[in-house]
Amino acid sequence: ALQAAMDGYQVKKLENVLGEADIIITTTGNKDVVLVEHMARMKHQAILGNIGHFDNELDMAGLQRYPGIRRVNIKPQVDEWVFPDGKSIIVLSEGRLLNLGNATGHPSFVMSNSFSNQVIAQIEL
Repeated sequence: ALQAAMDGYQVKKLENVLGEADIIITTTGNKDVVLVEHMARMKHQAILGNIGHFDNELDMAGLQRYPGIRRVNIKPQVDEWVFPDGKSIIVLSEGRLLNLGNATGHPSFVMSNSFSNQVIAQIEL
């Protein structure tokens, strides 16, 4: 938060932005950053994801146990969780790391070729 503030971004507590934020991405590496109580108070169809160090920043177990919750798979790694009151949130990668779960980058063959070319270029230099 300090780095973001120093870079000129507005820093607020999670509890104060739940009803207005369209996208919430955790990057802390801490456990239980976003609890099911937070999720229930989020803006309708807010997008929630995690790119921290571990897959325990979002309380997915609590969300699954929430009374009357319904999970709708939109596409692979994108699920809409509908609360009993009709509000919903969209959770990416089941709360796991986005860069792993939602990765649609280059196939390993392409990466291998790219890195091999870089090594050959460095040897040549």
